[in-house]
Formats: sequence, structure tokens, C-alpha cells
Amino acid sequence: MNESLIPQGFKLLHTGLGFTDAIQPVYRQITDEGISFGLVVTDVHTNSMGICHGGVLMTLADIAAASSVNFLAKKRAGSPTINLSLDFVSPGRLGEWLQSSVDHVSLKRRFGFCSGAISNEAGLVSRFNGTFYLPEHKGMWKGDKTDVGPLAVDGD
Repeated sequence: MNESLIPQGFKLLHTGLGFTDAIQPVYRQITDEGISFGLVVTDVHTNSMGICHGGVLMTLADIAAASSVNFLAKKRAGSPTINLSLDFVSPGRLGEWLQSSVDHVSLKRRFGFCSGAISNEAGLVSRFNGTFYLPEHKGMWKGDKTDVGPLAVDGD
């Protein structure tokens, strides 16, 4: 993998997050404006046609959208996906950097809504929209994982 493709400010997302580990290495950037995720397409991310598998794009969209809802809600993690739709626009090819961006997040009493895109250097790869449940408790975890999740900052 070509590390020079990873934009400045992106840090490797830690492992131990369940299914998200299946698409590692995944990178994350948290700024005051929001959160973004990205990855360099490697052999493990491709389908039989040699392009980024739709399941990888769906997983990247899911963590980007849910994390963006949690970011706005000031929650660390634990907002289950109610609905996620993704439009596949163009292929993500082997060796390319794919990055999520969010253009809209809104919160209602028990739900968060998010829309965004995954792009490569050439432009739009996919668009996504998601709805997420915002439970009253601090999160839903297997075991004692109160300090992890896509929003957890290294060293927390």
C-alpha cells in the first residue's frame, strides 16, 4: 500500500471494533467541523472484477454516517443503523484513496439523519443516506467497551 496517498491529518483507526476490522486499514480525521474516514483500496477490498467491493463502500459509509451523527450529538458511540442507502456511481479502483465526506447531519429526539459521499481523486464513487437510532443510554457494546468506537481518540 502506498502510504503517501493518505492525506495529512488522517490517523489509522484502531482495531477491535468488530466488523469494521474487516476493511482495515481504515483512517480517520476528526476536526472541529466533523469526522471523515478513508482507505486505500487494496486486494482485500476488491471484488472479482478488481474494483472496490460494494460491501466495503457500504461499511465505510455506515461508519462515516453513524460517526457524524454521534459527533453532532456529542456521543462517543452506540447509535444503531436503522436505514442506510447507497448509490454506486463509479468504481473505486485498486490503489486509490477513497474518502468519506458528510454534507448534511440533523438530529431529532430519537433519530439522527446523515447524507454524504465517498470520493476518489477523479470524483464521486458513491452517495449515501442514513438514519440512526439515538438511545438514551451511553452506548451499546459487547463486554466493557465504554472507551472505544470510531469517535474514541487514541489514548482515551
